This record gives sequence, C-alpha cells and structure tokens, in this order.
Amino acid sequence: MDEVVRPLSGVKVVELATFIAVPAAGRFLADMGAQVVKIESSKGDNLRWTAPSEGRPLDQDENTSFDLENANKKVITLDVRGEQGKEVLAKLLSNADIFLTNWRPQALQRQNLQYEVLKKKYPRLVYANITGYGEKGPDCDLPGFDYTAFFARGGWSGTLYQKGTVPGNWIPGLGDHQAAMTLSAGILAALYRAKATGKGEKVSVNLLHAAIYMQAMLIQASQYGSEFGGQVYPMDRRLNANPWLPCAKTKDERFIQICCPVYDQYYGAVIKAIGREDLIDDPIFSHLAEMHKHGRAAEMYDIFQEAMAKKTAAEWKQILTEADSPFSVCQTWDEVLQDEQAWAVDCFVKMDYPRGEKVLIRTAVDMEDTPLPEYEKPGHMGADTVEVLRDYLGYSSEQIAELVEKNVIGLAQK
Repeated sequence: MDEVVRPLSGVKVVELATFIAVPAAGRFLADMGAQVVKIESSKGDNLRWTAPSEGRPLDQDENTSFDLENANKKVITLDVRGEQGKEVLAKLLSNADIFLTNWRPQALQRQNLQYEVLKKKYPRLVYANITGYGEKGPDCDLPGFDYTAFFARGGWSGTLYQKGTVPGNWIPGLGDHQAAMTLSAGILAALYRAKATGKGEKVSVNLLHAAIYMQAMLIQASQYGSEFGGQVYPMDRRLNANPWLPCAKTKDERFIQICCPVYDQYYGAVIKAIGREDLIDDPIFSHLAEMHKHGRAAEMYDIFQEAMAKKTAAEWKQILTEADSPFSVCQTWDEVLQDEQAWAVDCFVKMDYPRGEKVLIRTAVDMEDTPLPEYEKPGHMGADTVEVLRDYLGYSSEQIAELVEKNVIGLAQK
C-alpha cells in the first residue's frame, strides 16, 4: 500500500500560544500533516489547569481539553525570555514555515517577536496570530477571551436572548474554534503564496471581528430597524419575524427546532404536519408579508406552539421526517455523543484514558482521498523537549544538559 502523504506533510509549524484559539488552529494544521512544535513556559499552557471549570478531573494523564487542542503536536518547555532560549526559538523559526502565537502586542514587542522583526530574519515565514481586539485602536492591548471579546463585546450576549431574561449560558471554546478555523483559512492562503514566491505574510484574526462576522447577516439587517418587519434585539421570541423559527416545546418537554427560512414555500407542508389543514388556504397566514401587514405573526406563533405541545418529540420526529420539513430535536451533549449520524460522518474518535474510554472530537474538515488522521495525545510538559532539540535542531546531549541546568528548557514532568 502506498504511504499516505497528508496535505501539509513537510510543513513545519512553531506554536507559541496558550488556551484555545491559536492552539486549535495548530491542531488543525497537525491534522493535515504539519509538524507542529508547541512551546510552553515552565508554568505550562493554562489549558492544562482548567479542568475544575469544566467538570473534568484535574489529571494530566486524562486532560481531554488539552488533548483536544494539542493532539499530534510535539510539546517542549522553553524559556524564551533569556538569550539562550531566544537562540533555540530562532533555530526553530529558521526552519519553520508557520509561526503561531496569541501573545498580546506589548508582550511580543518586549521579546522582539513582532512580525516586522521576524519578517526580516525569515522572509518566507507565515506569521499568524489571534488577539482579543486586534492590533490597532484604543483597546488593542486589552486581554480578551471568547466570553468577553467574542460573546459580550461582539454582540452575542447583548442581543441573542429572550427579552426580559438573561444572556445565554455560553461555553468556552465556541468563539475560539470559530476564530481558529478563520485563522487556518488565512494561513493556508498565505502558505500557498509563500511556497510559490518565497514571500511570507502576517495573518491576523481577532475575536471581536470573528464574532461580528459570524452574525453579519443580522447585524447588517439591524440597520433597518423595524421598518420592514425586523425586530430590535433582544426580543420576545413570540414576536419573531418568522413565527416558526423559535423552538417549540413538545408534550414530553423536549424542544423541536424547525427552520423554514422561506416561510411561504414551506407553509403547506408544515401547516399540514401540525394538523391545521383548515388553514392551508388562509390568505393571511399562508403569506409571511400578509401576516406582518395584518399584525398576526404572533397569532401564528401561538398556533404553532400549541400544536407542537400535543405530541412527544418522538412523534414529531416521525411526522416531520415524513413531511420532509427541515427540523431537529434539540439534543443534549450526552445525546450528541451517541448520535448515529455524527458517528457516521466521523465527528468522533475513541481514546483510552485511566478512567476508561473517552471521545475526542475531530476537526470538521474531511478529505476524500486522505484517510482520517490517527491521534497521538500530547505529552506532559516538556515531554518532547529532548527529541526536538536533538533530532530537529542537532543539539548534543551535553548542550541539552547545560540548557536543563540553566532552566532554559524543561524535560518531561507531570
């Protein structure tokens, strides 16, 4: 059998980043076959210690969050603040195609790691970073996480909730992963040009911009206010412009989500499915514009919600499937992990841990002629330091021992 050559085989990546967003981009590049060396300080990536906030065991042998973002990378411990540490980093970068970082602008400047400096030394290098708020403007140096820069500042938390209640229960990684895949797209474009011309590039993504782009359709529409039937968010779900878009509660207190973006087109099938054939030819309800003109959209919302409450989720699943209406039962995470379709499209891979088999989530890009990647868990802090310095950079055992003695590098530790 021919050896599999992954799309990014031979591409070398140096990652100087913590938490989720940038490491997630590094994980995607590793999935595609790139050789990714992740640099940690002696304190380690903060993501190694977030287990209590996520309801996981604080156990470095079973760190599913760290593994999610760092599988298939080589992890080394290196102090890049001193001259000898800078020398090791410089040697890594001299052979690298891509440099990933999430350090804030002032931190990069203190260590002479700005793009303007590195591009002179490594002109073919693709330099990629994610920040909270970008690298210009009055707030460029503010610390930013997806909870703050993405959800709050970006408009999700202030608009996307039921009026009169509170913002949604956001989760870590949701904004980070979107920013990571956006960054990955930019990296691949820059890498393509670098390979063709020898000229590198700086690729930047910030959480604020990513959040705004993800909501672009409705942020743009908000400029028209309510003049053409739109809502001003936050809103009462009963007053949604499309009365079938809000989730409906079933008889067994599950929720069903249907999606009929062109209401008039789906009207006949849905109204029949919910048992209201008497309304099929109704001149007002059958046309969204007419409903708004007569102020009766909320009435249709009530009709729909009342009908959905009369049957169980299982019953609706059969009815709506037969009606060929776009819908889904709102699943819990436990149900997602058991979802037959999710397994069929290779969302998951099983991994062995001390407390038993657990699931790792794959990145969401598949290729027809390239097999799915196998996953190697990242090691403990410093697990690959010796290998990288010896095999990648040519350091001798004596040189490595000297760097260990001076605390420039760290070896494997729990």
